[in-house]
Amino acid sequence: MNYASAGETVDRIQVAPSALRETMSRFATGVIVLSVGGEHVHGMTANAFSSVSLEPPTVLCCVSHSAVMHKAITSARSFGVSVLSAEQESLARHFADKHRPLGPAQFEGIGWRPGEVTQAPLLNGALAWLECELAASHDSGDHSIFIGDVVGASSSTDDPGLLFFNGRFQQTVTPPR
Repeated sequence: MNYASAGETVDRIQVAPSALRETMSRFATGVIVLSVGGEHVHGMTANAFSSVSLEPPTVLCCVSHSAVMHKAITSARSFGVSVLSAEQESLARHFADKHRPLGPAQFEGIGWRPGEVTQAPLLNGALAWLECELAASHDSGDHSIFIGDVVGASSSTDDPGLLFFNGRFQQTVTPPR
């Protein structure tokens, strides 16, 4: 690979979106449901999520500009995160379904509680939950990178987690103690 020195420009080779999707499918990721409460209540399955810093505690999530969640986070300036267990694949599929009802109706029949700080729906049975206040937003291509200051965090069990790998849902293996 060629890298530019300071002040130099390099012609970039464009990688086809399908090639990037195929390559990135080999990177196992956890599966979360992002949520926003209040006036713009919404949930969305995501796997573009990561810890950024412990001091101060921050995380990031990446959301397409065209996603309903993009407007919801931008308007609410906060979001919740439910880290899904291996038993919650059906919830991952539900919140990924573009044909599900929007607004409060998408949470009907699903166990959840409002976050203490953000009021974002946090899903029952998740492995862990975070509540975040939007600290920054950076556009990158067709997505925004939302940086959230973590204002609440808790976890429940050591059950296996839900993963997305090679285009399919998988689960972690919990080693014996």
